[in-house]
Amino acid sequence: MHALQIVWDPTSEGLEIFGFTIHYYSMMWMAAFIIGWYIMKKIYKHENQTEDKLDSLFIYSVLGIMIGARVGHVVFYQSELILEDPLSIFLPFKFTGGFEFTGFRGLASHGAAIGMIISMYLYNKKVLKKSVIWILDRVVVPVALGAIFVRIGNFFNSEMIGKPADESLPWAIIFKDFDNIPRHPGQLYEAFGYVFVFLILWFLYWKSKKSEQSGFLFGLFLVLLMVVRLIVENFKIAQVDGREDWLFTLNTGQVLSIPFVLIGIYFMFFYKPKSV
Repeated sequence: MHALQIVWDPTSEGLEIFGFTIHYYSMMWMAAFIIGWYIMKKIYKHENQTEDKLDSLFIYSVLGIMIGARVGHVVFYQSELILEDPLSIFLPFKFTGGFEFTGFRGLASHGAAIGMIISMYLYNKKVLKKSVIWILDRVVVPVALGAIFVRIGNFFNSEMIGKPADESLPWAIIFKDFDNIPRHPGQLYEAFGYVFVFLILWFLYWKSKKSEQSGFLFGLFLVLLMVVRLIVENFKIAQVDGREDWLFTLNTGQVLSIPFVLIGIYFMFFYKPKSV
């Protein structure tokens, strides 16, 4: 009997609408994009940018982040889908082993980061016409907030399960969908870390001159976000069996985070924008 632990045993995976289940995970993504839109509206007003450019930004962001996150998951964690069930990569359905509505599950944060960068490049080239670093320095503020919602969605789904915890740990959680062992709530650890990433970026944008240093906020976002990931991965089981110590005792998530940290350091301290 684990008296101190919390038992997570969800009665449903989401809301039933017209025979389909809208998963809590999907709702967290929707909340992330909607709240992010309002934050960017405030930023664009401050930067004297028009609202039509904001609407385009929303479309580019949703497509870039979602496609990047999905492709990233398949490439980094579930490459067998490419041959076994390719339609499920971009559609919220499973086609092999019986047709099933699954929602958009299996999204990788590293792929989302790459998708965001690519989509912001295209958005700047087609719509904004300023500098891709200019938009990246600003869009990372709502993206950091969105990361909090996504990890809470992972918790609802009992995904990214933590390693077994000491029975005396009062916030250890038993995920009934997984097993009966008290575990670290790795998803909530990560969400908690991202709260600080968001607050730091928000403060620096509004209360300092760092938004005027091209590339600094974007670089800081990469460093803070991925350092949180590097730390929290120590409390989570490997997402792919056999990759607990994939490279130099690091798991997949940690290995993928290191290049982003290095890129972030470059933009914080060494990047020099081209003179116009």
